[in-house]
Amino acid sequence: MGRRTERYPVTEANSLWQIYQTVPFWKVMRNFIVIQLARYTPFLPMKNWLYRTFLGMKVGDKTAFALMVMPDIMFPEKISVGTNSVIGYNTTLLAHEYLIDEYRIGEVHIGNEVMIGANTTILPGVSIGDGAVVSAATLVHQDVPAGAFVGGNPMRMIREPETT
Repeated sequence: MGRRTERYPVTEANSLWQIYQTVPFWKVMRNFIVIQLARYTPFLPMKNWLYRTFLGMKVGDKTAFALMVMPDIMFPEKISVGTNSVIGYNTTLLAHEYLIDEYRIGEVHIGNEVMIGANTTILPGVSIGDGAVVSAATLVHQDVPAGAFVGGNPMRMIREPETT
């Protein structure tokens, strides 16, 4: 299944030049400060509290965001992560993409007990199912079924989910 994003066409300059017509400047500044604090703190409960309280992210119990994880700075409230999941070192979670002629916004849903390897990028509008494993350095550009093992750039199926 393709990514689920809302598309917003722009005229004149590219969409990033029009960023503060899309999202308030002070929201971006607040989010930047909170994200930088969370990226460097070694205290997992504090990270989750910062994400929930100040960014509006939905974060399940016992989910662990490793050092340097970068949630979307403009629309973090569109990110949800289930319980007992691990988001690997330096992973980027995007809920937006600014292009030349348009910008797109989409929710990111990560299920329960999901393992995401280091240096992965998750694009807006994707869902990663419960129990899925995403290998390191993967570009997640489409949905990942529950229980699947995926990896690579472009992402491909490494192991199909087991059927019972």
